[in-house]
Parts: sequence; C-alpha cells; structure tokens
Amino acid sequence: MIKTYRKTATIQAEQFDGSPEMIEKYAIGVMPAMVIDQFSNPDDTKNWLEPSFRINTLEGKMRLRVGDWIATGIQGEHWAIADYVFRASYVEAD
Repeated sequence: MIKTYRKTATIQAEQFDGSPEMIEKYAIGVMPAMVIDQFSNPDDTKNWLEPSFRINTLEGKMRLRVGDWIATGIQGEHWAIADYVFRASYVEAD
C-alpha cells in the first residue's frame, strides 16, 4: 500500500548570487564560460554560456547556477536546489 510522507527536518538556505563571498563561503568551484558551438561567432554573446559553478555535496560535485538555492542540512551538508523547485517545495519557517 502506498502511503504519503512529508519531510520533518528544516533546512537553512540562501539564494546563490555568484558573488566572490558566496563562492568562498561554500568552496564553490568556478569554470570559465564556454562556447556552445565551436563554429559559432565568438563575438555573438548568445553563443556563450555563463560560468559554470560546482558545489561539493555528499554525493559529489553538483552544478549550481546563479539564482539557485544553496541548502544546508542538519549535518552541515550542502546541496543546490533550482529556484523553481525551491519555491514549490519550501516555505520560510517562523
């Protein structure tokens, strides 16, 4: 029989803004921007990706984008949550 469950633990979270302070605070790895298509015009900025960020999690490195949320669990572990998923899943605790 399938039952319904909800999480009982609370988390702390802050939205990643790409700042050097947050990069240092969470030991985030930064990869420079890359060209999407090697044959595209490098002067055409739509062909460039934003810098790629990585955060260390219990499961390994996880991609992080500006605007994503960095969650901190009950054991101090961190992971990234996409903004739309965070807003659909969490509400601020009192």
